[in-house]
Amino acid sequence: MNRLNGKSALVTGGGKGIGAGVAEALAAEGAAVLVTDIDREAAREVAARITSAGGRAFALQQDVVDEPSWASVVTEAQLRHGALHILVNNAGIAPSADPIETLALANWRRSMSVNLDGVFLGTREGIRAMKGNGAAGGSIINVSSIYGLVGTTNAPDYVASKGAVRLLTKAAALECAEARYPIRVNSVHPGFIETPMLAAGLARMTEAGIVPSPQVAADGLRALHPIGRLGTPADIAAAVVYLASDESSFMTGAELVIDGGYTAR
Repeated sequence: MNRLNGKSALVTGGGKGIGAGVAEALAAEGAAVLVTDIDREAAREVAARITSAGGRAFALQQDVVDEPSWASVVTEAQLRHGALHILVNNAGIAPSADPIETLALANWRRSMSVNLDGVFLGTREGIRAMKGNGAAGGSIINVSSIYGLVGTTNAPDYVASKGAVRLLTKAAALECAEARYPIRVNSVHPGFIETPMLAAGLARMTEAGIVPSPQVAADGLRALHPIGRLGTPADIAAAVVYLASDESSFMTGAELVIDGGYTAR
């Protein structure tokens, strides 16, 4: 407990799933958390849970592909808490469930916009804000995926966007280090996590005729994880807390894989 006392955090896509788990875990360790999400009510519900548990949080609506919104949410965090120390670029959307040969360019661009452009904008604004923190610096954590490391079928838009997040993270980490900014930039790569986004993705795959049912698909996914289960938001949140804390002070440009052994084969 209290590993993040005195720090403030911003979590995008914090209204549900991994983002909600991360926001609650950061707050439980003492951080003041700004929860943003395109779904205003979902963000407010998470912030309310945090404050009810004795933590500090507030919520704002944010579309991460809207460039002006980034300056405003970062400024809000700074005004409320004096600085921004932790940024978790978590907001993202699931793949379209189309193979390359039938994937519409509009769907490709939508995935790249949310999953990559949103992370770029967040990373840029995070660096601009955190370089003024002095020795306290900051930690930027970008949520990629196992599909930022390996490929799969029927998700070319998702794989491309998440792979780009991985290398964007390394580029940003090197730039900060070479500029001598005390800012660390790392990525996390979850396996399949039990979230509303996963449930929606399995439903789309069922509708597309790729799998017979969401349950069959979920059972198949569990079998791909040697540890024998799907992950939970808490599994990812624990890794994010570590990267946000001073315990990971010698880590930057790294990729932390939390996938139940999926990519170990």
